[in-house]
Amino acid sequence: MVLDTNVLMSGIFFGGPPHLILEAWRSGRLALVLTPEIFEEYWLVGLRLNEKYPRVDANPFLALIAANGELVSVPELTVPVCEDPSDDKFLACAIGAKAPTIVSGDSHLLHVDGFQGVQILTPRLFVDDYLV
Repeated sequence: MVLDTNVLMSGIFFGGPPHLILEAWRSGRLALVLTPEIFEEYWLVGLRLNEKYPRVDANPFLALIAANGELVSVPELTVPVCEDPSDDKFLACAIGAKAPTIVSGDSHLLHVDGFQGVQILTPRLFVDDYLV
């Protein structure tokens, strides 16, 4: 699976279904696929949230992702697909790595569900479909 940044950070900082997804990945039940560009976004957003919410530190979890996530290099999409072109990196990652699912709460990604066979699910739907 590919995790949108909002899901990853929600799981680290706030809990709920995103946290259940992270725990399933940490326990080896799921594979997490990402590109260097996605990891860079995770890192930068994590730094900002570390400052905003100092009681939680994203760095240990980000280090775990760096060590255990499946880092892939994939070509960019040839044409923009999402209304927000910055979200195309998640689609490109899923397509290039043959990951069947992106987990996201972002409406721009959710609106392109099914593009080239990639299923895009909210965290709640992903938990209900794959973890229960």
